[in-house]
Amino acid sequence: MSKLPSLLLGAASMLLLVLNTLFWCACLFVLALVKLLLPVPALRVRLDAALNAIAHAWIACNSTWLAWTHREPWDVQIDAALNPRGWYLVNSNHQSWVDILVLQRVFLGRVPMLKFFLKQQLIYVPVIGLAWWALDFPFMKRHSSAALKARPELRLQDLETTRRACRKFAQIPTSVMNFAEGTRFRAYKHQAQGSPYDHLLKPKAGALALALNVMGSQFQSLLDVTIVYPDGVPTFWEFACNQRSRVIVRVRELPIPAQFCAGDYGGDERFRDEFQQWLSQIWADKDAQIEALQRSA
Repeated sequence: MSKLPSLLLGAASMLLLVLNTLFWCACLFVLALVKLLLPVPALRVRLDAALNAIAHAWIACNSTWLAWTHREPWDVQIDAALNPRGWYLVNSNHQSWVDILVLQRVFLGRVPMLKFFLKQQLIYVPVIGLAWWALDFPFMKRHSSAALKARPELRLQDLETTRRACRKFAQIPTSVMNFAEGTRFRAYKHQAQGSPYDHLLKPKAGALALALNVMGSQFQSLLDVTIVYPDGVPTFWEFACNQRSRVIVRVRELPIPAQFCAGDYGGDERFRDEFQQWLSQIWADKDAQIEALQRSA
């Protein structure tokens, strides 16, 4: 398929994605309805495993059509001994919606299914928003700085959402995925932030700290992922058309300091400073790695 004309290839890719999504979501919604109508804890655990299996099949099919449509092999190096039955906290830089397809393909069969923290508005995305809900993806309410100053109690909403989600994640092997930048990298955002990094926005430590506070001792490690598109960051359509399709991925496994699994990020200023310093060092290393990978590509 990669030899098809660009526009035809893009149309075929999008059609495959839509048909694959509709088929597996139809299967998923049937079990999600049972889960909703029969809230029995023992049954829910089995249903969650079945729902994750359906999502795994959807990802596997997506990975197959990506292999059909992309002629350039991806440059992937994983410096970790991964366990598909383990628990991982996964962190990555974020540039495009394509990042999600890349992460799913790279980790397919290597770690449990990735569960993302999503913006509340994404629950309204047709079909897939309902699927995310059925799979227990946590939806976070993003409040402005002004709103938080006026009503500090709003911070507790995301805290409780994270706690509920992580309690569910603790019942079945899960990879909790977080984009620490909180949004996709854009030059104007980088300039507005005054980011000290050349290729990254400033990392936001709150979601990582909350996840570690709730189930940190259960995580085997932190998987730090760096994604680089040597030919420029593709839009979803460009990627479907096999344009800017070269992908470089580096994964390294980092130990999680024990003290970060029990501290109070919101209430302990010293703990918060230490946690931010730890994440800032990871981000500095990532920034240097991106620079090196872009130069050598």
